[in-house]
Amino acid sequence: MAKVTMYSTGVCPFCLMAERLLKSKGVAEIEKVRVDLDPPRRQEMMERTGRRTVPQIYVGEKHVGGYDDLAALDRAGGLDALLAAP
Repeated sequence: MAKVTMYSTGVCPFCLMAERLLKSKGVAEIEKVRVDLDPPRRQEMMERTGRRTVPQIYVGEKHVGGYDDLAALDRAGGLDALLAAP
């Protein structure tokens, strides 16, 4: 299964929803980057993604986007294949 990295904060409901969706897909481990606890990582996130909001989710090296993007990818049938990639 592909590695999943998620930029998040401790109080973000969309981060929790993204985590639930990923776990329902069999993702056992999500590398969480807490931008509220490590502010320089927020700058890193903005430079990598061009976005300011959390969550920002990567599956492997592919930037999926936020929760809405993740859910749309799942509805379109693309999330399972992306997660299955080595």
